[in-house]
Amino acid sequence: MKLLSLSQATLSTKLLNFSIFAQLNLMSMDFLIANEVEKKYGSFVALDKLNLNVPQNSIFGLLGPNGAGKTTFIRIVNQITAPDSGGILIDGKKLSQIHINEIGYLPEERGLYKKMKVGEQALYLSRLKGLSRNDAYKQLKYWFEKFEIAAWWDKKVEELSKGMQQKIQFIITVLHKPKLLIFDEPFSGFDPINTNQLKQEILKLRYEGATILFSTHNMSSVEEICDYIALINRAKKVLDGNINEIRNRYASGIYEFTYKGYFHKLAATLTPSYEILETSEVDGISNIKIRLLDKSISENELIQRMLEYGSVQSFSLVKPSMNDIFIRVVGESQKSDNI
Repeated sequence: MKLLSLSQATLSTKLLNFSIFAQLNLMSMDFLIANEVEKKYGSFVALDKLNLNVPQNSIFGLLGPNGAGKTTFIRIVNQITAPDSGGILIDGKKLSQIHINEIGYLPEERGLYKKMKVGEQALYLSRLKGLSRNDAYKQLKYWFEKFEIAAWWDKKVEELSKGMQQKIQFIITVLHKPKLLIFDEPFSGFDPINTNQLKQEILKLRYEGATILFSTHNMSSVEEICDYIALINRAKKVLDGNINEIRNRYASGIYEFTYKGYFHKLAATLTPSYEILETSEVDGISNIKIRLLDKSISENELIQRMLEYGSVQSFSLVKPSMNDIFIRVVGESQKSDNI
């Protein structure tokens, strides 16, 4: 199977989706709303008045350290357990049994019957999702061929590797084309090639209309496929929003640029408003990283000053990774709780 690179798939899919969202204005609508959701187990608070807004047709990252409350929230959405107070709306309606077949859930704890044959089990679980045997068989054949696993149909589950079993569960999760998909650590046990394939499929599902709630500890995956995130720590939401806006918000005024010209003259005009972090030169082109200490200097003003003494070959704001933001926000939240 020929796979696109992740960057190609991400770029092409996101550009196409952006155009669709701009035309239909879907991104302003919230498909899942959690309002003051609270859950306690005895004296332990698992969720503390959690508020979440998951936009329609988005990939929403649900993040947090172990024990933060992510799994509890997912269990509430799946109606495995109920909140003590607060409520959840899905597509404008109060969460109820009518939503069971509108949700596809891939849990972190895998659960296939090891002694059953793969095809037999996939058909059985698909029927539980409301598909007829004929429709389930057709769609399963399509997905098995797409993932190049048709030869596994008559094998027992116990003969498959963890990654192979996970592919089966992914297929069963998405087969009935639910409006809401919940993936809890979906890439666990996958090698890079299969991880890349699954990421492309998730992006495609979003493009086809699904809203996706995505829980993971893999921050690079969050940056690659998520549109929005919420970070939960110690049962409380401590950060949420559009992922690009969050990365811009936590940027620390560091810029990288390549420059051809009289950098020493440019530097003199910025003193003492900046700090040089790195500089090198190759064939008359300077590669420079600076931190602006004077926040009143805008990016446009900085570029204008550069152009007075040379030409700018490239220019970019250095944004923190989601991993850096995760560590920082969780650390600040814990310090605040301990005061």
